[in-house]
Amino acid sequence: MTLLQDSFLLEEGLALVLLFFITRFFVHSLFRKSRPPLPPGPQGFPIVGALPLIGSQPHVGFAKMAKKYGPIMYLKFGSQDMVVASTPEAAKAFLKTQDLNFSNRPIDAGVHHMAYDGQDMVNAEYGPRWRLLRKVCNTHMFGSKAMENWAHFRVSEVGLMLQDLLEANRKGEPVLMPTMLSYLTANVIGQVVLSRRVFATNSSESDEFKVLVVEMMKYAAVLLVGDIIPALGFLDRGTQQKMKKLHKQVDSMITKMIEEHIATSHERKEHPDLLDTILTYGDKPDDERLSNENIKGLILNLFVAGTDTSSSIIEWALTEMLKNPTIFKKAHEEMDKVIGIGRRLEEADIPKLPYLQAICKETLRKHPPTPLNLPRLSSEDCIVNSYFIPKNTRLQVNIWAIGRDPAVWENPLEFAPERFLSEKNKKIDPRGNDFELIPFGAGRRMCAGVRMGMVQVEYVLGSLIHSFDWKLPEGVKELDMEEIFGLTLQKAVPLSAMVSPRLAPGAYV
Repeated sequence: MTLLQDSFLLEEGLALVLLFFITRFFVHSLFRKSRPPLPPGPQGFPIVGALPLIGSQPHVGFAKMAKKYGPIMYLKFGSQDMVVASTPEAAKAFLKTQDLNFSNRPIDAGVHHMAYDGQDMVNAEYGPRWRLLRKVCNTHMFGSKAMENWAHFRVSEVGLMLQDLLEANRKGEPVLMPTMLSYLTANVIGQVVLSRRVFATNSSESDEFKVLVVEMMKYAAVLLVGDIIPALGFLDRGTQQKMKKLHKQVDSMITKMIEEHIATSHERKEHPDLLDTILTYGDKPDDERLSNENIKGLILNLFVAGTDTSSSIIEWALTEMLKNPTIFKKAHEEMDKVIGIGRRLEEADIPKLPYLQAICKETLRKHPPTPLNLPRLSSEDCIVNSYFIPKNTRLQVNIWAIGRDPAVWENPLEFAPERFLSEKNKKIDPRGNDFELIPFGAGRRMCAGVRMGMVQVEYVLGSLIHSFDWKLPEGVKELDMEEIFGLTLQKAVPLSAMVSPRLAPGAYV
């Protein structure tokens, strides 16, 4: 081949490459012009995007920005695309209309290091394995029959808590409610899953388990720099090491639980618990089989996600009622009429107590356990309310902002259970169909334990209200209402209160 021919082929090749890039540029430009715009949002900063604008309480920061940019807001979160929905209509557009497209979750460092790389139910990729995990939980723990089967555990644990409260009254001591409520919730879950209490008095194993659960809750809410700016991931090395160490400890404890359970399974042959049932899925055919990581991740979900959500709701409810004793008075009047003071509240009483149910709904509205829904991720490009949402966009629904939206709720900062007794609101239900009140999320990836959570909140809170009179400790004039953002929305200052019995002595037995 001659030099002239070589030169001609080179020029021809360069022309083709140039033509390719020019064509791609024009096609891309044409597509950008023809597609709808991105939702409005803050400009942000180079590299970090809108991250510095969020503050230490993202739900509050997002709510303030939504007032300026609207109900659907787009922002750059480091290198990530993020969209925030802040009204019932916007939430419905994503969690119902686009539910399937937003059915996956991002695998952040916390999930990777501490939740078996997304092999658990909460973070599993949407598909057959996730559906199986969800089915196992719905059938054996959260379904109607399962809820009835485990009811006696709730009754016994509430009874033990009432005895602890009576003892505190005899000693003239205040009770620290979040600790007591977390113990109760974890012990109910422990009885259902393991046939034993996990927070027992004077037990080193219980103390270790308690510390690990609390640490898991803390780190589960952490979004590392490397999650949003991968190039700066080296800055997270210390935190990631802590996550790995914590996971190793938790995994060791869960492995020990499983080994002990297998060794003693013959003792529960007639009455298997949840772990006994879950372990049978390890020997099923491929399409019904759960791996060791699936099983461990599921156990982790039940304890970490289930421990502090219901306890924080109850703590906030009692706090709001202590601020407004008239609510206590109305609740006592309703309960005394339906139940009397000769016995404890029973779960069968709850449907006859509309004011108690209204208190629970009002608490979920004003103090949702998760202020921002667990993040979701778009699988494909989509159009939402005439806005373009790119593939792999992270979705956050600001549940806290929806509950405090004056366009939805009259006097939203006021704690008024009566609003849920009105003709307009009495049919609103927090189980995912009414987007004005979605404390547990909505759609395919809403909280699997919503039924159990609601029963537990209504029964435990109702028992506490019915069984005792409540007041602040001597010298405490005002309740602190500050929040701490995390996996759950906790009170910054834990609730401490004095109680005195109001039922007949025999009712507490």
